[in-house]
Amino acid sequence: MIKIGLTGGIASGKSTVSAMIKNFGIPIIDADIISREVVEPGEEAYKQIVASFGSDILLENGQINRKKLGSIVFQDADQRIILNNIVHPQVRKSMLQKINFYEKKGEKAIVLDIPLLFEGKLTGWVDKKLLVYVDPKTQLERLINRDHSTEKQALDRIRSQMPLDEKKALADAIIDNNGSVDNTLQQLKAIFRQWHIF
Repeated sequence: MIKIGLTGGIASGKSTVSAMIKNFGIPIIDADIISREVVEPGEEAYKQIVASFGSDILLENGQINRKKLGSIVFQDADQRIILNNIVHPQVRKSMLQKINFYEKKGEKAIVLDIPLLFEGKLTGWVDKKLLVYVDPKTQLERLINRDHSTEKQALDRIRSQMPLDEKKALADAIIDNNGSVDNTLQQLKAIFRQWHIF
């Protein structure tokens, strides 16, 4: 089974590429979805987050207020480390269970959608690393438009990740997502043919 690591930066268009891969019928293990599941009330990571950051970060319904927690950790590297040390081990455990499931099922290929593939040092989990790339100006514009955030908020979030230009050097293949959706799809198909996925 070929394990492909799909990564990018915030607002680089990784979700668009992920949706295209789903349409090919290739299973996707999405780290972002799992990271939301592991912080649901009652889960181990949830209890640790509340113990570390206090109940001020909770919504009235008991869920974690992701925006409030995000504003704390995107501005403070130490707080971000605390949060990551709580969430990441739980996410990894769940991802490994899913990888084993697809391996037993006999899938030819799976995609691990991991935004922090390089930062989290998870490249050893995958056989191929696929980067969705946009130039910095486009990334900033898309993020401001998507989240209706200020330029400062958007830049804080972008700067909390490894620059896309640094990730380019670490990837096995790069999809340039500055153009049209169809252009992105053609690049993806070409890469998958090259890797004998189909």
